Amino acid sequence: MTAQLGTQLDALLGSVGTTEARVTVTAGILLATLAIGWLLLPRAVRAGERVTTRWLERFLDGRGENSIEAMREAVPVSFGLRLLVGLLQLALFALAAVAILALWGRFAVVVAVLPVAENMLTVGAQAFLSLLLLGTAYVASDVLEEYVEDLSADSDRITAHQEQLLSRIMQVGVLVIAGITVLGIWGVNLGGLLVGAGFLGIVLGMAARQTLGSLIAGFVLMFARPFEIGDWVEIGNEEGFVTEITIMNTHMRNFDGEYVVVPNDLVTNQAITNRSREGRLRIHMEVGIGYDDDPDAASEIAEEVLTEIDTIANNPKPYVIPSGFGDSAILLDLRFWIEPPTPQARWRSKATAVEMIQDRFADAGISIPYPQRTVSYPPETTETQETVERVERLDADNERSNGSDGRASERPT
Repeated sequence: MTAQLGTQLDALLGSVGTTEARVTVTAGILLATLAIGWLLLPRAVRAGERVTTRWLERFLDGRGENSIEAMREAVPVSFGLRLLVGLLQLALFALAAVAILALWGRFAVVVAVLPVAENMLTVGAQAFLSLLLLGTAYVASDVLEEYVEDLSADSDRITAHQEQLLSRIMQVGVLVIAGITVLGIWGVNLGGLLVGAGFLGIVLGMAARQTLGSLIAGFVLMFARPFEIGDWVEIGNEEGFVTEITIMNTHMRNFDGEYVVVPNDLVTNQAITNRSREGRLRIHMEVGIGYDDDPDAASEIAEEVLTEIDTIANNPKPYVIPSGFGDSAILLDLRFWIEPPTPQARWRSKATAVEMIQDRFADAGISIPYPQRTVSYPPETTETQETVERVERLDADNERSNGSDGRASERPT
């Protein structure tokens, strides 16, 4: 192919036989190269950059601005333009040099240098395509994240947790495809790489079983959706509000203001109580009245008090029923609903109910007894009395014997 190209150039430039003509043609090639390389190429590249920027803005429609700005900060536009202009100028000067050498009958030099230039051109093209693919994948990942956010904002069925997972999965997918394509461009054996990655995956899986369990549990939570961000939940011994759900962990803020992180594998293996899912919560309270008081009258008074509290919902209405016999009182079970369910509403409604019910019961003469205990001793048995009398007789005998010994010792010898 190189020989054919040399023959064609010799035939094309064969008409230029004199030295003066060759000098004239050489000067023309140099002038044309300088004019195109130093005057036209920079302007053409700038115009192309403006057209490309406008097209990208229309195509992306405001998406991917963060990644584009990050790439511009990493590689300034002016540097990129100068680099592109320099590469185009270098290629133009190389073509001009080939034409001049062929004109002066030195095409053999071109043939000798051509393999090196071809290798450099191949490596340069591979590097350029690799950078272009990675940059495109980076911008595409940002665009996909914003697209998922817009889709989640328009749909009520996609939660914040699902939005985050979908964004990460799509971004990782785009970057993996771009990475595999780049490796293919550089001629890397993907088969051996995949086999090595398989063995590495087995080793990592054995060493990081809990981490992989949390990862799988994160996907389970995404599809099961037992709770969402902002829900009031109880997971095992932890209770609070869900602030963030990642692929690995569930983040909560408890009522003491503490930041709690629970691995997702522990979340899926424990009982989950979601108090925000239904939009309302029923509260149970117990109050005791004296055995001499009327349970029906006390229940009516307690129900009336519950309906007057603002934090307690009236639909369904609160009700009070006698629930059992306590040690010192008849127990009344108070049941009422709060909506929306929040810890503040639960604490406030219970505290208000205790204060108002105590005042109303006191006005109605209904007692709220405190625990009482009666202590009694068992009656003494006959056996116990006989034992006491036997001990007393033994003590009296001992005293008499001690007294007679003392008098005998006092007589004169």
